[in-house]
Amino acid sequence: MRVVAVFPPSSFDLKTAAERQRVHTALQNCAARAGLAGDVVVVWRDRYGTTKFIAPPQQHPFFQIAKYEQLYAQVNGAIDC
Repeated sequence: MRVVAVFPPSSFDLKTAAERQRVHTALQNCAARAGLAGDVVVVWRDRYGTTKFIAPPQQHPFFQIAKYEQLYAQVNGAIDC
């Protein structure tokens, strides 16, 4: 299964849960329009440096153990929404 991981700016953590979910939905739509197949996962750090994510349930086990640095090191492009 392909995954499109998106790393928003640090201000993302200041959004409410509902706002973060709306951004996730918008990113899913944007990725689909860009022809990117796979689950869209939003990954960010909270103000304490803890890795947080929004992902489909089947992706949770992986993102619960993955380190932010390891994920970010795999960035190979950008989505222009």
